[in-house]
Amino acid sequence: MSNARYPTEPLKCWGKAKELREQYYQNYARAKDNGGLRWSGSAATLDAIPAGLGRDVYSLTGEPYGAAISVDKKFNKQCQDATESAGYARDLCAYMRSYWGSLMLNRYAFGGEFPRPDFNFQIQVCCSHAKWYQVASQIEKTPTFFVDLSVGPHKDLTEERLMYVTNQGLEGIEWLEKTTGRKYDDELFIEAVKNEMRATSVWAKICELNQARPAPLDEKSIYSLYVLAALSKSSKWCADFYEEVYDEVKDRVARGIAAVPNERCRVMSDTQPPWAFLKIFRYLEEFGVVSIGSLYTFGLMGTWETSADGRWVPRTPTWQTGVVMNTREQAMKHYCEWNLAKPDFQQFYEPMVKSDQMMKVIKQWGVDGVMLHLNRGCEGLSMGIMENRLDLIKAGVPVMTYEGNMGDDREFDMGRTQNRVDSFMETLNLKREFMRA
Repeated sequence: MSNARYPTEPLKCWGKAKELREQYYQNYARAKDNGGLRWSGSAATLDAIPAGLGRDVYSLTGEPYGAAISVDKKFNKQCQDATESAGYARDLCAYMRSYWGSLMLNRYAFGGEFPRPDFNFQIQVCCSHAKWYQVASQIEKTPTFFVDLSVGPHKDLTEERLMYVTNQGLEGIEWLEKTTGRKYDDELFIEAVKNEMRATSVWAKICELNQARPAPLDEKSIYSLYVLAALSKSSKWCADFYEEVYDEVKDRVARGIAAVPNERCRVMSDTQPPWAFLKIFRYLEEFGVVSIGSLYTFGLMGTWETSADGRWVPRTPTWQTGVVMNTREQAMKHYCEWNLAKPDFQQFYEPMVKSDQMMKVIKQWGVDGVMLHLNRGCEGLSMGIMENRLDLIKAGVPVMTYEGNMGDDREFDMGRTQNRVDSFMETLNLKREFMRA
């Protein structure tokens, strides 16, 4: 690479991250071999609740699975075609359509027939969440339970709203016992709640380290790391791994190790990327640009709070602040509050909440410009995005928009997007450095 200003080196944890991801999908597929249970639901669902059924319970989270399908363009098109042939509209959630198509074709993205879950356990906050698993359950003939989290932004949370969600979680435990015939273990549930709080807090600490110059991580690498929490955020293996990642990234900061060795400009992105075209982030590097992350990568699996001086900081796990969580009811209430505070959930209610969050990232991470993905594949996280654009422009922040779809490559034009990047780089006074042969 030319014009290198900083030392760089591969992440030591990279191999283990790949192994953990592969093991996750294998464990789900093979769960029945030893009498285990399988369940499916959103990456953002309350997955610590099914954990109380035993240590041989394995999940398949829908959005990461849909993203995995989208990288295989041939299989993804087959899945999309199957869903559209069944009469479902093309403008629905791309992940959902890929998941449904995989079910309809009875093909698992990682080989063999689709391993049907014993039950679905799903939340409702995104406009697609409920319908996703309603249709899936009809195809699979699988029992399904929903927990409604749509109680408004966390800043307006009341005791009544919190208990509305908490009581659904407690009802979910009774439903799980009745549906599976297993006795629920409260200790396993409390353990999983603590693991999830630890994992999502540490992930926020990892993202916070990217405030350093040079940035120790680039967003393309962040995608490969944050996804582990999207698979199993309440598992001990995920929380433990994030502790390892934090130590490594902290060491990179101390030694000045850069993700992009010629870093001279920092941008942030927004919502899910076009997974089949992640090379767009490598194209940015040819201008000396590092994408330090986004609300999506920071806030979907990271939990934050606002400090006394108005800064966005990783939230301390509730159980580490002296709060007692010794009973099912205590743990459920604090667990639900923890999840309702997630930054990404706030975006479904008021565009200005997201704009405020983006301004915090821009200021604290030293962002020079913002790339907004007008993502046709996700109605939820794209809601209000043009209002966000106007808010950022009013604040004097350079903004670029590009059209695409996180899970349907038919909606993305690489050449057109590169042209928009070129124009955006001109506004930032950057020239392409041609780092590759």
